[in-house]
Amino acid sequence: MHVHLLQHSPHQGPARIADWLTSMGHSFTVFHLDAGELPPRLADGDALIVLDGPEGLADEGERPWLKAERKLIAQALDGRKPLLGIGYGARRIAEALGAIVDRGTVAETGWHRVTLAPLSPVDLPETFEAFMWHREVFALPDYALALGRSTASPLQGFTWDDGRVVALLCHLEATAESVTALLDHQAPPEGSETSPHAQERGAMLDDPRRFDRLAPLLDRLLSQWLRHAAA
Repeated sequence: MHVHLLQHSPHQGPARIADWLTSMGHSFTVFHLDAGELPPRLADGDALIVLDGPEGLADEGERPWLKAERKLIAQALDGRKPLLGIGYGARRIAEALGAIVDRGTVAETGWHRVTLAPLSPVDLPETFEAFMWHREVFALPDYALALGRSTASPLQGFTWDDGRVVALLCHLEATAESVTALLDHQAPPEGSETSPHAQERGAMLDDPRRFDRLAPLLDRLLSQWLRHAAA
């Protein structure tokens, strides 16, 4: 199985997703849209992952790749191939499905507990800890099922079309290396300095076991999601 991944920042890459795909025998290509690479043709892959990226107004003038990316996401929604969005990618999927995407009340960064929604079809525990890095949030699109919530974000993601499409605000792909790169090179989400839900750098990195506990969660999520490619 071959998976296309869309990347929008040199410091917000696939992280553990790349390791998982390789370990499961899948091939993949990362398209660095921020570096001027063109997005792929949907027909050339079996699934599409839209990775995290910059917050702020989704302006096609400032992001020359955005128009083509929106078209590709729309094609994926209309097709039958699995589509996964993380952070920025989840916001673009929500937008494509007609949901409101806007700045949230407060920034949410670091480690926070997610409570799975009662009707969520995603194979994850009823509660789990995940890494957060966002201020922007989205509403639940029509015909979508909520994934779960955290204290600061009432909607941490959703599924659509019987789980073929998954949008995830939180980060199960994070590693100590990817978070260190993020902290070193990326400005924190707006309002992080005053948010009660934004952690300091030390709190994000002080316990490596937190990253290890994400691995089986990502495994369960991706395994369930990619079953749609073989359906």
